[in-house]
Order: sequence, then C-alpha cells, then structure tokens
Amino acid sequence: MYSSSPAPAPVVREPRHTPVAHLVRGGIVEGVHHGSVVVLGADGRVQLQLGDIEAAFYPRSALKPLQALAMLRAGLPLDGALLSLAAASHSGEERHLDGARRILELAGLGEDDLRNVPDMPYGPAVRDAWVRAGREPSRLAQNCSGKHAAMLWTAKLNGWSLPGYLDPAHPLQRAVADTVEELTGQPIARVTVDGCGAPLFSVSLHGLARAAARLTTAAPGTPEARVADAMREHAEMASGAGRDVAELMRAVPGLLAKDGFEGVQVAALPDGRAVAVKIADGANRARIPVAAAALARAGVDPAALTAFAGEPLLGGGEPVGRIRPVPALDPVPPRAGA
Repeated sequence: MYSSSPAPAPVVREPRHTPVAHLVRGGIVEGVHHGSVVVLGADGRVQLQLGDIEAAFYPRSALKPLQALAMLRAGLPLDGALLSLAAASHSGEERHLDGARRILELAGLGEDDLRNVPDMPYGPAVRDAWVRAGREPSRLAQNCSGKHAAMLWTAKLNGWSLPGYLDPAHPLQRAVADTVEELTGQPIARVTVDGCGAPLFSVSLHGLARAAARLTTAAPGTPEARVADAMREHAEMASGAGRDVAELMRAVPGLLAKDGFEGVQVAALPDGRAVAVKIADGANRARIPVAAAALARAGVDPAALTAFAGEPLLGGGEPVGRIRPVPALDPVPPRAGA
C-alpha cells in the first residue's frame, strides 16, 4: 500500500501556510485562520493538499501514538485502557490519575520518579474542581503523566537509566526517534523539548499522516494495531469526557484520531485514508472543523461529522456565525452512476 522508499527530510523553513478556515459573522469574514492540510487516499497518495505539507513542524502530542508504539516494541506489557493512557493527552480525571498510578505501581515506582512538569488538570471542568478543592499542581495531573509513567516502566524493564529517561540520547528516546522515522518514512529534521519535558521530534504534516495510516492498516495483534485498537476502544482514556477527539472516534467507526497543542490534528481510517491538520496560529477553535472537513473530503459521510462543525459565534446570546472551512475542503460530489 505504502512505498517503502524513504521520503526526503522535511524542509526547515517558515511554513507556506494558506487560509484553511474563515471566521464568518453576519455574512462577513471577520477572521481568517491559516494553516496546512493533507488528505491521503487508501493507496497512500496525496488526494488534497493545502498550504505546506512538507515543511518541518512539531506535531506535539499527535506523536504520542508513535511514542507508545516504540515502548511496546521495547517490551512494555500494556494493552487496553492503560495503553490508551500511555498515548494520552488526558484531562486529569480521577480515572486518568488512577491509571498513571497503576502503571507506576506495576513498575515498582512512584510519582516522585516522574520527570514531567507538575501542572493542573487539562480538562477545564476538572481543573476548576481541582482549584475549588484547593489542590496543587502535580505530576500525575499533568496531561502527559500516562506517557511518562509508561516511559519509566519501559526503561526499568530494559535496565536503562530512570533519572535520565528524557535525555534525547537515552536508549528509550533513541528507540522513539527510530520509530518516528520508520512510520513517517522520513528523517527527523530537528529535536527540541515538548511542554512536558520529553524530546519532541520535527517531521512533516505529510509524514504524520503516513504514520497514522500505518498504525490503522497494521496486521491485527502487531504493536501498531495494539496502539490503534487501545486508543479507539478507550477513547476517553486517551483524552477525556466530552473531548472532541474522543467524540470524533465514536462518530466515525474505526477512526483513530489524536490531537496536539498548537492546532495539530491527525486521523486515519482502517483502509489507510488519513488526514493531518496544522492551524498556523494554534487556534483550537479551527482544528476540529478543518479536520472534519478534511475527513469528509477523504470520503467520510458528512452526516457523521455534523457535530464537528465548530461552536457557533454568538451575538447577544444568539448564533450569528461560525467557523467555516475554506471551499477547497468541500466534499467532492459523487460521480453519476458511482
């Protein structure tokens, strides 16, 4: 399905983004979100591209499924809900904190072994309740704690350093880098540090979509399929109650979806169709409407995506507009007789 020939390294440049969504109020374009979008067909070929899909960019948490895959390949014995949590940007609900504690317990470790930054829960409602209760930021509450707990267990299972597990030269992070390059099909352009403290690898939007498709098309029982299955079957462990990425996976059968900070979204279907989105200004309000439009362009029934058109803009408490993906993302009408 996909060529095994490696693609060139992504180009390090200012991305050549283009308008991907309009903020329309009262029939007037009030704002414009720039970005880039790629839609891949089941054969891996680019069916649609907007903006710059080959420039180097940071996928942020959209890389977590690949980090989880690297850990499985290195012997991490997780499946189901806890594997989904290992690939999560979770909301900080008690089930997420309990799951991260359970991974640490299985590893014979504790919260003090984590090296992610202490934070408040990511989910707004959970965070508000946390503040009302007078609770302080913690490493478990931070949205990447499941990933970090799994990284620690992977390191311990292999006899690797625990205090240094976030060093890009650590064997665990080298294994993650190898997995990212394998599944994206291209060399990593740059390495920096993500918000949680873990190494962050720069790829292209095209490469990110390829990687997601390789997870969803993998043979049953493989580490790739285990990651995809865990995230789809336990979507709220990979995100949280009411989160749009979980709702999207429930609405579209077989869809694997992962969001990332700064306006990143990737999604792939079991037949290999995939989309990836980067909103240039990082605006969350444009991420899902543009991704939903890209999925419709990929052939997903638009009726399944109506809930993802974005929140209406209000004027005096009444709807007066909304985010509208650009016309280039409109679904292609089926051919007569098709």
